[in-house]
Parts: sequence; structure tokens; C-alpha cells
Amino acid sequence: MINVTTSFLSFLILGLWTCSAVQAKPLKVFILCGQSNMEGHAKISTFEAMKQDPVTRLIYREMVDGSGNPITCRDVWISYFTAGGDNMGEGFGKLTAGFGSRRNPAEASDKIGPEFTFGIYAQKALREPVLIIKTAWGGKSIHTDFRPPSAGPYPFSEKELENLKKRGRNLKEVKADKAEQTGRFYRLMIEHVRKVLKDVERVYPNYDSKDGYELAGFAWFQGWNDMVASGTYPNRGQPGGYDAYSECMAHFIRDVRKDLKAPDMKFVIGVMGVGGPLDKYASQRYVPIHGSFREAMATPASMPEFKGNVAAVRTAPFWDARLQQIEDKQGKVKQMAGFLKSKHKDHPNKDGSMDAKAQKAYLYKYRTELISAEDDAYAKIARSNAAYHYFGSAKTMARIGKAFAEAIIEMRKK
Repeated sequence: MINVTTSFLSFLILGLWTCSAVQAKPLKVFILCGQSNMEGHAKISTFEAMKQDPVTRLIYREMVDGSGNPITCRDVWISYFTAGGDNMGEGFGKLTAGFGSRRNPAEASDKIGPEFTFGIYAQKALREPVLIIKTAWGGKSIHTDFRPPSAGPYPFSEKELENLKKRGRNLKEVKADKAEQTGRFYRLMIEHVRKVLKDVERVYPNYDSKDGYELAGFAWFQGWNDMVASGTYPNRGQPGGYDAYSECMAHFIRDVRKDLKAPDMKFVIGVMGVGGPLDKYASQRYVPIHGSFREAMATPASMPEFKGNVAAVRTAPFWDARLQQIEDKQGKVKQMAGFLKSKHKDHPNKDGSMDAKAQKAYLYKYRTELISAEDDAYAKIARSNAAYHYFGSAKTMARIGKAFAEAIIEMRKK
């Protein structure tokens, strides 16, 4: 007589074991790379503004626990290589807030970059463990610091060389220094990724080498140092003025895939959006430069060879318009302070009759009328850094990280 119960249990156990074996998946590894905005300068204190905005309230709930403290992700781990000079180093562990910009690479900061929500939403979509390898350093360019091998040596323009001569620089020394700097941070990034992948268990203790890993995606968030490099891009703001950036970015994607032996790795370019939507700029002065640079950053995503495996994520829509309005008003206050001191003919102190105390009183009244108490209160909880760091706003940085993750996941689905 067959024991049905025993047979059923044996079948169930065998089935579960078989199912587990079939479902075993390689660990999904994502690389995040860039300069200061990939480092991240949004202080944890600015989470407060997220819960007051219906646009970011749901994201905020994913980022904190029941007590309002930043969560520690159970199934997301991170290795973060950053800082500079003799202070270059790594911090790693379970993903939580504090993996933003760091003074000491091994110590948690009070900031986040895109990595926090990137990890949260990537894991939520995949429903499996995730490892993030982040390498980011402030003030770095792709024309020099991150220049990929196949892009060749840095190309000095004739105009650039002429300006160096006028400044009395030794061209031989300048070229030697440039050659030494070129590609250094590209190499550091590749070396660190390889180091982590060589011993994944050091960073991710639950790693099973039998399942292996998959380089599932790469997110690039950089741009400022190239956008302002008038020597490297002498025709910036004009059609084609930043073509060299697009070409370098295309080389970067090809080389990263080649050097990491990941030809199918999905790639996201975070298109710089400092200043927000161009049509909302208070002054049109920088629109041609910012606009042409943004298009140059996005261009590789439209190249035939990268169709469907490279995406450009525009970050301008995540700009905090209210903080920008307050910033513009602050600019008017500073301008007025200058007018008062210089006895400008169209302003109250044109005859020079105001002493320092009177100027201060006038400026206080002017500011109070221009910037409301509500604006001041909002800026206090929403902003923690300069405009070029997206105001150090978690509302912005959290949406950027989420968008990067969703773009990669969407490409993987297709």
C-alpha cells in the first residue's frame, strides 16, 4: 500500500528543489558613475519637503520606515569608490541614505545621490537582490578625466594653444600634464568594478558564485565640467559646438562594454538639467549653451548602434521650480544691495545719503516684500546646496535615481 502523504511530501520537496534550481538567477549588478551630482549633495534633512508634495510623497514612503527614518535595504548592497588624492577609498554595505557625497569614503554622510532610489526601485522591479557599484568624483570631465581609450589623446585646438602661449605657459609641460591626466578616472572606475566583481562576496555576503552575476546596467551622470569648458569647446552654444562630447560619450559606452566584457549591458545617460526646463529660464543668456549641451549629451541614445540599449534620461523636468523662483528673487536682492552701495542713479541711494544702517534697513524691507515667509520656510526644508548641485534637493535627486532605474529596467524588458 502506497503512503500517499509521504509520496506527496516527497514530490513537493523535489518540486521545490527543482523549482529553486530552475529559478536561480545571476546577481544583478548595476554601475553608477559620474561627477559631483552622481556623488549626490541632497541632505537627508530635505526628505521633509518630499512628504509635503503629492508628486514625491509616494517616493518618500519608499525611502523611509514607519518612524520616518531612512530605510536600510534588505536586498540591495553597494560599493562606493570616491574622494581624491590620498583620501581615495571605498565604503560598502547595505544600501541606505548616506552613500551620497562623502568626506571620508568609508564613513556615512548625511547626503544621498541617485543611488538610494535607484537601488530601491531597481530591486522593487526585479524582485531579487541587487548590487550597486558606484564610482563618482566631483569636478571631472569626459574630455580629459573620464576620457575613454578609443577616443585617443586629448585634442588641443589651435585657439586653446594660442591662449596658453599668451598666458606664458610651457606647451610641452601642459601637454605632458594633460597626457598624464587623460583617462585616469576612467581607469580608476574600470579597476574598481573589476575589483568588486573579482570578490563579490566581500561586498555582498549572500552571493552564490554558482549563480554568478550579470552586469545589468550602467548609469552615467556628469556634464558640468564639459559644459563650461570654453577652451575645449570653443563653439559651444552654436550648432555642433558640443559634437566632441557626443563622440566621446559614444566611445565611452563602447569601451566600458568592451573592458567589462558586457556587450549587451544597458546604458543610461543622465542628461544634465541644472536650471530646469529651458523655456522657464528667467534669463535667456545661457539657453543656447545649456540647450546645445543637453542635446549633445542625449545624442548617443539616437545612434543606430545604440538603439534600444542606450537611453537618455532628461533630468530638467525634476528641477524644483519653486526653489528656482526663490533663487531668482535672492538674485534681485543681491543686485539691489550692489545698487545701493554703488549709488546707482535709478535707485534710492542715488544721492549717497544712505549710510550702512539705512541701506540695511531698506534691503531688509525690499527682501521681505519680495520673498515671503512661506518661501523662506520652504527653502529651509527643501534646499541644502548650490543650484549646480540641484539645490541639494532630495525631491529632485530621488526622482532622478528612480528615473535611471526605470529606464534601465524598461530597456531590459524590451
